[in-house]
Amino acid sequence: MKLDNIFENKVYAGVLGKIIGVYLGRPFEGWPYDKIIKELGPIYYYVNDKLNVPMHVTDDDLNGTFAFIKAFEDFNFDKNITSEQIGQTWLNYCLENQAVLAWAGKGLLTEESAYLNLKQGITAPDSGSIKINGKIIAEQIGAQIFIDGWGMIAGGDPDFASDLAKKAGSVSHDGESVYGAQVVASMEAMAFIENDTRKIIEHCKKYIPNDSIIYKLISDIQDWSSGNLDWEQARSKIEENYGYDKYQGFCHIVPNHALIILALLFGDDDFQKTLMIVNTAGWDTDCNSGNVGCFMGIKNGIEGIQKGPDFISPVNDTLYITSARGSETMTDALRESQNIINIRRKLDGLESKVIKNNARYNFEMETSTQGWMVDKSNDNNQNTLLKNIEYKSNIGNRALEINFNNLTKGINSELHVNTFFPEEFTTLNEQQEMMLMVYSFVGCPIIYSGQNIITEIISKTKKDIKVKLFIKYYGEGDKLSKINSAEYILSEHQTETLEWNVPDTFSNPIAQIGISISSDEQVSGKALMNYLHISGIPQMTFRRPDHIKDNHANTKSHNIKSLTNGIYIPEEDKYYGQLWRLAWVNDVDKWYSVGKNSFGLIKNNSRGHIFTGSSELKDYSVSSKILFRLASSGGVIIRSQGLQRYYSLEITSTNKLQINKMEYGLKNLKEVDFKFEQFKVYEVRFEAYGKILKGFINNQLLIEVEDKTNQFDKGMIGYIVENGTIISEDISIN
Repeated sequence: MKLDNIFENKVYAGVLGKIIGVYLGRPFEGWPYDKIIKELGPIYYYVNDKLNVPMHVTDDDLNGTFAFIKAFEDFNFDKNITSEQIGQTWLNYCLENQAVLAWAGKGLLTEESAYLNLKQGITAPDSGSIKINGKIIAEQIGAQIFIDGWGMIAGGDPDFASDLAKKAGSVSHDGESVYGAQVVASMEAMAFIENDTRKIIEHCKKYIPNDSIIYKLISDIQDWSSGNLDWEQARSKIEENYGYDKYQGFCHIVPNHALIILALLFGDDDFQKTLMIVNTAGWDTDCNSGNVGCFMGIKNGIEGIQKGPDFISPVNDTLYITSARGSETMTDALRESQNIINIRRKLDGLESKVIKNNARYNFEMETSTQGWMVDKSNDNNQNTLLKNIEYKSNIGNRALEINFNNLTKGINSELHVNTFFPEEFTTLNEQQEMMLMVYSFVGCPIIYSGQNIITEIISKTKKDIKVKLFIKYYGEGDKLSKINSAEYILSEHQTETLEWNVPDTFSNPIAQIGISISSDEQVSGKALMNYLHISGIPQMTFRRPDHIKDNHANTKSHNIKSLTNGIYIPEEDKYYGQLWRLAWVNDVDKWYSVGKNSFGLIKNNSRGHIFTGSSELKDYSVSSKILFRLASSGGVIIRSQGLQRYYSLEITSTNKLQINKMEYGLKNLKEVDFKFEQFKVYEVRFEAYGKILKGFINNQLLIEVEDKTNQFDKGMIGYIVENGTIISEDISIN
């Protein structure tokens, strides 16, 4: 397929359709048809308000869909990627009991069972096989729910999509589950080039054995849709012949795949009606709805999504992909679609597409808002509207329009985007928090003190306007504090590039980037944001913020158990701000902070890590003073891309100083003799510039190496500890 604007638009519509489908079905996930009809009626639109739950949530359907396709990036865009390599990607991104998957225990949930097999050295595809896990566990729904990303990467090539789905699905599942995944992925790939749903289904069922249950149920529903049955009658026949009572386990593939085919064949090619059917029919609503939304988005494009009610604005492109690569948690539909587009380009031997000099927020797709929203609190203008519009410039074709009315002195228009744990998550009630934290929020901020914000603003207003950039960070009591840039005055039709070096936030995580528009006189008008980019290396020190240490305050924070993902918190600290900790991916057994020591990290057995920082950090230095307590090794990490991809500088109890590379197994790049003492503080500094890695102890260069093979060129910072405890007051990056 030609990788043109049609392809790109279909990818974006598919990603958006997936998100819409998941958010639509998530609030009543697992409900049967009768309960949905009785309590909600037919699901024509979002019901999160009716059930008092958040719209934007963490969800395994989204995590797995967009995290696991990064296997292509991690394995050098090899079209012949294997199940074993995709399984290694699971070990890199899945944070046990926290991120990507649902976690309940081996033998209860298929994905966790497969993950634990991988962890124990059983490689894919054996990790998901009937031979290892048994038929019931292996044939649950999970292979299908993660498959959309592979289908979109293979857009226009259903043969390739079926092959990828078999490899990816076999990491965790087998049998009928993998057949369902193959059908869905190949249908999505074919939807790029074929508009007839019936032809697509008929073609794609041929990728699986004709004696399989999935093949038979597809054929049955095709027959029922050709007769006089309506969708409700066909649903009853599905329940009678393929219902939950006939297929054991929490969430079997067979009943749920049947509902996907039902919706597509009875939905009259209408986005709203098709999603109504698959959601009203019940069972695993967010999974089924996500697959259906993706397929319909691809096939009919953005215009197909827009034919009914406004499904797009409430979503606002917003997406959280929680994984051990926490620097990429805060993301959006456009960013993920552009990632899929570039994966496909690389697979086809093309260069990645550079959009607006790789600006993080580029708005270069119709309807895309990338999570930007109007702030209507305090003295901000209630009438401000945001809209993606066509805007031709020398670097792109679209921009974000800011339409404001009746600004006056003291009444501003403000817009912002979340860059870390959203503020609304801090005010959830118990029911809402339970809904959100089914899949723990694991993620790092995308911006830090010392980096630069660069944006291009175009005034379309007849009078002068004043523009400021701002950030908000979580400070005392986990409340947001604001810092403004200098003020810029823009006249009509003036285009201005604003650049601001982010000030010190005193080790507190930055939660928002924003723009404020004001005027000294009454004014209505428009301004455009062409792009906004974050650049540079942070210049900051990470430690426990002073307001926590010094202010034993009287305000209770949030549900600490939910928000801190197992971090140990001394009793005296449980009522103070803790979101500074949540800014780290945490893979240690315990993390305590007492006195000046911000990082007391314990891993009783094996290796443990904590990470923070942007995924775009490239050439930089990290330093920390570390005390070792019975640890067999410990030190600092640079250019981390997850649990299985990073460089580390480690001091070992065997009297060695090592530069190591974790690449799905620990590889020693170089080691030197070093006299080590437990209960002694060492000043450790680790530098990466290009391919050269340097290690300093107490300001002396003791070890240096060049990584000539499959270099990790960018990533997060962190600590490593093995079989013991390390303690540190702070860690700095520059």
